[in-house]
Amino acid sequence: MASANTSGSEENFSCSICLDVLNSPVSTPCGHNFCRTCITKYWDEQVKFKCPLCNMAFNTRPDLRINTLLSELAAQFQTSKRVKYQLCVKPGEVPCDVCTGTQLKAVKSCLVCLMSFCQTHLEPHQRVAVLKKHRLVEPMDRLEDRMLTDHKSHPVVPLKEEYEVKMAQLGMIEAEVQQMIQERLNNIQEIKDTVNRSKADADREIADGVHILTALKRCIERCQDDVIRMVKENLKSTEKQAEDLIKELEQEIEDLTNRSSEVKQLSHTEDHLHFLQAFRSLKDPPPTRDWTTVEVRPPSYVGTLRRSLDQLEETLNMEMKKLRDAELKRVQQYEVDVTLDPDTAHPCLILTEDGKQVHDGDVVKALPDNPKRFTDYVFVLTRQSFSSGRFYFEVQVKDKTGWGLGVARESIDTKGEIILTPGTGYWTLFSNKDVLVFSDDPDVSLPLRAELQKVGMFVDYDEGLLSFYDVEARVHIYSATGCSFTEPLYPFLCPCPFDYEGNNSAPLIISPVNQTD
Repeated sequence: MASANTSGSEENFSCSICLDVLNSPVSTPCGHNFCRTCITKYWDEQVKFKCPLCNMAFNTRPDLRINTLLSELAAQFQTSKRVKYQLCVKPGEVPCDVCTGTQLKAVKSCLVCLMSFCQTHLEPHQRVAVLKKHRLVEPMDRLEDRMLTDHKSHPVVPLKEEYEVKMAQLGMIEAEVQQMIQERLNNIQEIKDTVNRSKADADREIADGVHILTALKRCIERCQDDVIRMVKENLKSTEKQAEDLIKELEQEIEDLTNRSSEVKQLSHTEDHLHFLQAFRSLKDPPPTRDWTTVEVRPPSYVGTLRRSLDQLEETLNMEMKKLRDAELKRVQQYEVDVTLDPDTAHPCLILTEDGKQVHDGDVVKALPDNPKRFTDYVFVLTRQSFSSGRFYFEVQVKDKTGWGLGVARESIDTKGEIILTPGTGYWTLFSNKDVLVFSDDPDVSLPLRAELQKVGMFVDYDEGLLSFYDVEARVHIYSATGCSFTEPLYPFLCPCPFDYEGNNSAPLIISPVNQTD
């Protein structure tokens, strides 16, 4: 069978909708041809189905099938059209190494494939990811010979040897990639673990809150019931008293009424003898109460509500104590082991060998100069610093009349006079005889805590939270919130100097946490 003639004009193979060469052509019942996509989209936007060319209407949407013959003719026309517009190789130009038959002009040469390509055969290098990495240059004739010539003055490595070297490098790259993958998998697991811990913390917080608030609600309801009951009982007692008195009064009224009737009846007697005889037989008046001294006093409800509120306050204090105890136990779970750094201690301070105790020695020692050493304040930093997460530790302040405890950022100034505020990088709780204060701008005065023996300090770096606790009383002292922690934090202690009488000579002691207290 003779091949189809594809030399016709472009109009014979054009879609009247998109005006381009037919793509997957389909025929309508009226015999006109369109791109399948074009006619489908056209009918999707119409209410009635008509031919875009002749306007023939169809009762139902026609079932379109691809016109195989026309599709082949259109494809051949497209190919011949593309070849027509591509220039054939002229003398002095580089031919395409892939073309068979008539060779077309190369537009690029690949230094990896060592081949030149026309626009059509270059397409894979513009589409396939691996080929996109190949180095393309302007067309070069006898590319392989040129590459060999270009490398005559360069060191040459045997192909097998270079292959083995590159394979080893590839193995290293693969190992590095796998390590990066594993690190990211670990990061994912850490994030999931954090979410799980956060969920557990949230569930515990909700459970504690519901328990306490439920107990408080029950207590309020009991107090309400007690108030109502007591008021009603007092009212009922008053009503009973009044009812009894009214009955007694009504009885006296009835007796007096009866006597009044007898008196009135006798008063109407005109027979003098009968009157005198009847008068002698007149009954004595009934006994009555002196009502001038009798009164019904309304019940007094003074103190009723107060007593109920006192009971409510007692219950609330018990629940608050449980809450404080639970809160302290939670933060104690983040205990860290910290030791004092002698290289940062003021020359007057004396540290124990284990780095757990410090007190003022009252004598300035000759010590090596250190950029971190405090020169004017009897402070000492810990060796350990923290730049994320949560940490907690406890310091014994028993027998101290003055002390300081807090955290400081890494870039603090340790020389000369220091302004101790969060703005300068210090978050500090100070106690001095009858004063307890958190150093800020302005300072925050706090209620004094009698017999304060051990202070717990908790820091949530990421949340910007710093909290202090009275460990023995299991009471929260103070929390600084919204802190700007942007550098590593160093806990620090200040034992404060002692006076000439030896007061405040006791050491500050970093103590192990005992959660069973």
